[in-house]
Parts: sequence; C-alpha cells; structure tokens
Amino acid sequence: MRVEILCTGDEILTGKTVNTNYSHISRRLVDVGLGVHWGTTVGDDRESLLQAFRQAGERADAVIVNGGLGPTVDDLSQEVAAQAAGVDLVLSDYWLQRMEESYARRGRVMPPNNRKQAMLPANAEFIDNPIGTACGFALTIGKARFFFTPGVPREMRRMLDEQVIPRLLALSGIKGVARLKRFHTFGIGESRADQMLGDMEVFRDGGGIKLGFQAHYPQLETKLAIRGEDEADLAARLAPIEAEVRRRLGNFIIAEDEQTLEGVILAKLLERGASLATAEMFTGGHLAARLAPLAGAERAFRRGLVARDLGELEATGVTPEAAASAARTLREKSGASHALAVLIDLDEGADRPDLGGTICIGLADAGGTVARQARLLGGRDWVRVGATELGLDCLRRHLLGLPVDERIDFERR
Repeated sequence: MRVEILCTGDEILTGKTVNTNYSHISRRLVDVGLGVHWGTTVGDDRESLLQAFRQAGERADAVIVNGGLGPTVDDLSQEVAAQAAGVDLVLSDYWLQRMEESYARRGRVMPPNNRKQAMLPANAEFIDNPIGTACGFALTIGKARFFFTPGVPREMRRMLDEQVIPRLLALSGIKGVARLKRFHTFGIGESRADQMLGDMEVFRDGGGIKLGFQAHYPQLETKLAIRGEDEADLAARLAPIEAEVRRRLGNFIIAEDEQTLEGVILAKLLERGASLATAEMFTGGHLAARLAPLAGAERAFRRGLVARDLGELEATGVTPEAAASAARTLREKSGASHALAVLIDLDEGADRPDLGGTICIGLADAGGTVARQARLLGGRDWVRVGATELGLDCLRRHLLGLPVDERIDFERR
C-alpha cells in the first residue's frame, strides 16, 4: 500500500517549527510494516493545499494529513478537504457538544471561533480525539483514503496509534498483529550494539524479526519488529529473543519500551522507601529536572543543588575523591538516604567538537561512597547532556547492585 504523509502549516514550510510530527508518523508506520512513499509539506494557502490533496489522491492509496484542524482562519484542512472531495461542510452536533462540555469542565465558555472545529466534510468518517478540540476525520479524495490529524503532537500521537494505524492496517489487508519491542541503552553506540547482536540467526533474512537501531544521544534504542498471527503467537516467539538480547546487552540496558531511565530510578527508590538528593555542576539543573517532575517524586526527591562549583559541599577540584566527598556531605546535610554529585571540568575552548570535559560522579548511601570518572568529547552541549545521563546511569547501576564503571563508548552522529 502506498502511503503519503502530508503536513500543513506556514511554520513548518518556512522552518520556524521543526517538523517532528512527520518523523514520528513515518517511524510508527514503518514499525507496523507500512512503508511511506511520499512526504509533502504545504503552507497555509488554499490553492496549494487543494493541489496537494488532489495530487496525493491520485498517486497514493492512503494519505495522513497532519495539521490545519484548529479554530483560526489559517486552519484550512476541513474546508479544502471538502472542496477536493466535492462535498459541503456540515456541522457535527456531537463534536460541538463535546467541545462545549470540555470547556465547561474547565470553568470556561467556549470561544465562538471554536465552532469551526466542528465543521466536517459531509459523509466524513469521525476519528476521535479524546484529549483535544481538533476533530479528526477520514475522507476519500480521488483514489485515496485521507486521514486528518491535529498538529498538536500529543493529540496526533494518541490518535495515530489508537485510530489511524488500525484503519490503515485494515485497509492494507495486512493480516495478524504487529509489535515493536524496544531496549534503551546507554554507553554503547550503534556499531557496538550491532556487533553484539548482529550474528543472531533470528535477525537474518527469513528469521521473522527485524532488528533496527536509532541513536538519539546519549541513548541508543534497539528495536525488534515482529508480526504474528495473534498476541499469543507474538509473545511465544519474542520471549526467547528478548531474553537473549537482554543477556547480550547486559548492564547497558537502562529501560525498556515506554520506561525511562529516570523512571526506573524513581521506581527503585520508592520500592525501597529511599530518598535522594542531587548536586550538579554545569548541567544547569538538567539532572534534577529529569527526576523532580515524575509522579511520586515528591516522596523521594529531597533536594537538588545546582552550582558553578560545589565548594559548599566541601568539594575541591574535579576528582573522584571530590565527587565522593560532595555526595557524602550532601547526604548528611539533606537527610536523604542517597546522594548523587556530578562534577565537570570543561576543557579550555570546549565549544570545539574535538574538546570536551572530565566528569566525576560521586554516590553516597548508608554503605559508604562510590566514585566514577569519565572523559567525554564533542563540545559543551555534548558534555552537558552526556554527564547528566552518566550521573543517572551510575545511580541506576548503584541501586541495582551493578558495577558503575563499565566503559562508555559514544559514536558521534
């Protein structure tokens, strides 16, 4: 089946907004075995949109349109879709009521221009948006089935998974069910991960499971894509493969599927009834910001200290010993059961990508202190992001009773 993704909006066309929606939609379609044949971006112009809809309707079997479903005058997707299909716009009383109730729950009166969002092409198929006011719909234009989604990322993503992809799979005739298993790792690059997994027979031609990697510094995502007759079939086939991947990637796995590194850490702290204090240099509070917003963090996150230096914690210089001392002092002053300190010494001129910095990590708990030192190259931002991840990973390992000093190996992408 030939699929086209058509994104709308002047802000996308001019580059003022980075089009992350396109990349997400494309990745999800590939994950479930649907290829993408064309990607089109169109500004907020009626004639351009009309031409794009008509062209897509002639060359594609299915088109996902993203954006243009809002209440303002430059949101044109419903109107132009109706024109391209040769039908009128009609008011959806159901969606109008949904919007009015949504505003009422927030103690607000719906602005009159939101009524525009309840105007849909006649005979369009309703596609629910449970978390927004932009109504999704499906419509046939030319030879293609069009699926209209909102530009708000969280609304689009939920609608894509729950509403659009099931319809596309039914339209394509692809049988069975698909699953994407994801392993998130830190400390290894694509080349090393491929070396660790690539010789597994199941990933070769005809093995039935597709192996893929996606690097998003400082993490690497290893993906297993599989299709089967039903969920029971998938589970039975995946179980031994997942176990072997876990064995081979070992301690580098920081989370799986929808888990996050910080979520794994918080869960372990809450499980133990433990608490945490952090201190960080140069990272600008990014370490604390990863943990503090999580649900339940208020029960475990005791204190976050952000400073140019950690002299107040009796840390002198950037050494493993200084990091351990800072963590020990922080634990005593905060009353937390665990303390993490991240110290950074940037190279002079570290804006250059061939320079970097020295990172020293200190961990303290009732059993004593642990320290770790590492070097990262790639410039200021590379060091800042990498140091934050390194500090969190060392904490994860320590909480799980794993060694904190395994070699990290980043590949610049």
